[in-house]
Amino acid sequence: MRILVLEDETDIRESVARYLTASGFAVDQCTNSRQVLGLIAEYTFDAFILDVRLPSNPNAGFELLEQIRAVGVQTPALFLTARDTLADRLKGFTIGGDDYLVKPFALAELMARVQALLRRTRSQPDLVFERNGLRLEWLSRRVFYEDTEIKLTAKEYAILEVLCQHPGRVYSRSEIADRVWGAEFNAESNVVDVYIRNLRRKLGEWVIETAHGSGYRFPV
Repeated sequence: MRILVLEDETDIRESVARYLTASGFAVDQCTNSRQVLGLIAEYTFDAFILDVRLPSNPNAGFELLEQIRAVGVQTPALFLTARDTLADRLKGFTIGGDDYLVKPFALAELMARVQALLRRTRSQPDLVFERNGLRLEWLSRRVFYEDTEIKLTAKEYAILEVLCQHPGRVYSRSEIADRVWGAEFNAESNVVDVYIRNLRRKLGEWVIETAHGSGYRFPV
């Protein structure tokens, strides 16, 4: 899953990105609204984390989300801000925000709120995927095969989750990389193939099919 973070304070932005990345998310970091608009024009995100106040504009995050919602993008958005008045919180929700977290905050709470946003927007009502003995629990990010829990790394899980969301759909290596590593991924790297081999070793060759010349898919 891919998350966009808009935050001008370097320490906060990088701490959030490291925490989310360690949990298996692809994270794109932005420091201004122009970067955000450029990325969402090119990529699809699962959630936005937006700082309200930027050096150029004390309401930058609010105004940015208004622009995003005006063009029909309904990606869930969480605001980060030091402003905790009722009026500010109500404004955030009124313009289309989904959650509001006041600084300073604990990274664990931020993660819990992001997971709650993703849970509400998932198409799978039971939050579980099961096929041929394989079971993915979307919320806990745990994987079982024939009732035995299989320990995956965060990136292994992220790749498997991408493929399982749409069985039969072929994902190119670049699509998988975009969803799992983000825009800064080196397109010439063979790391996607390495992770696919690791998943097959842990779960069985059947779990990921190769579409020769195109990419990979989870079997229908």
